[in-house]
Amino acid sequence: MNTSPPHLTTLIFLTALSAISVNMFLPSLGNIATTFETSYGTVSWAISGFLIVTAIIQIVAGPWSDRIGRRPVVIMSLMMFTVASLGCTLAQDIETFLFCRILQGSIVSGAVLSFAIVRDTRSERQAVSLIGYIGMAMAIGPILGPLFGGILDTIFGWRSIFVLFTLTGLVLLFLCWFDLGETKSTAVQIEKKHSSLIIILLREPLFWAFALCRSFTVGAFYIFLTGTAIVAQSAFGFSTNQLGFYLGTITLGYMCGSFVTGKLGVHLDTVKLMIAGRILAFLALVTGITLWQFGLTVSHLFFVSTALVGFGNGLTVPSSNAGAMSVRSDLVGTSAGLTGAMVVLLGAVFTLLTGYSVTELTSPKIVLLLMLITVSLSFAFALWAFQLRRYRD
Repeated sequence: MNTSPPHLTTLIFLTALSAISVNMFLPSLGNIATTFETSYGTVSWAISGFLIVTAIIQIVAGPWSDRIGRRPVVIMSLMMFTVASLGCTLAQDIETFLFCRILQGSIVSGAVLSFAIVRDTRSERQAVSLIGYIGMAMAIGPILGPLFGGILDTIFGWRSIFVLFTLTGLVLLFLCWFDLGETKSTAVQIEKKHSSLIIILLREPLFWAFALCRSFTVGAFYIFLTGTAIVAQSAFGFSTNQLGFYLGTITLGYMCGSFVTGKLGVHLDTVKLMIAGRILAFLALVTGITLWQFGLTVSHLFFVSTALVGFGNGLTVPSSNAGAMSVRSDLVGTSAGLTGAMVVLLGAVFTLLTGYSVTELTSPKIVLLLMLITVSLSFAFALWAFQLRRYRD
């Protein structure tokens, strides 16, 4: 059996495909609804259903990879994604389309297990560095995905997006078949049931500290996207194009932070890097709120503070992810899956709460305050991880 670790480019492609599969087809939702003669609300299940399935798959795929290995789980997920993409391409009714679209969520295991594979083959600090670089690919996907999806829809129609997914799935399946060796240690044999692996990990306070720090860190991102999309046009007079640009600033900040993590992560303590990201995000939001309180209600100051939050997230997310996977060396896959599922589920909660808390007449300062709450909680969990790690060492 091939046991050579995959090239970094293979892991980046796996992660990028998982990222763009979420939103590349978003510009086509209206055309899809027209094709199947259904409502926009029905078609929106292609988003919500997809996200629900990705959370479930992460919980399943992580422990399974600890039992049977990373390679077979990744290969199976790519096969499912490719077949599901072909089904979306050929679908003649909305039920078939939604079923196949939701099955596309299987690709999330590629991203989750990419992190586990990195941790299998690197030390904790080396893993932080590589996850930082991989995180840049995850950040680029949400920016470029809808852009290219809109171009494909305009020129060839919405089905061309799923043709591209099908071909990309086939190419990546071929690449992983030959490049992705098994990285799970053969010295670690796990005979326990799937549920037992999860329970064992959930009994580890240090895992909770890392996982909750990452989840609340990403939660600030969800609050920003939801809240800013509601208040920015009325508060700042943005056009739709301007709003799209400014919404991307936090992602640009995250990419910069991830790049710095990739460069410095191997030289710095994981927990201290995680805390540094939380300090930066906390100070950026406190400064933004203070300036707003004193009447400096300029849009640029608002988005500079949120971009710095993104930068801080780029420091914290890779380090907290690597830290969570380092709690139990025999449960790296389980940790990656559970942490990823927590991020998705809490992200959905933050999105709903923000949607109910913010209106078009709400001050953008409220969005900053909501972000500050989640950043403060993530900061607290980072400090908890620091104390637990120091006690453990």
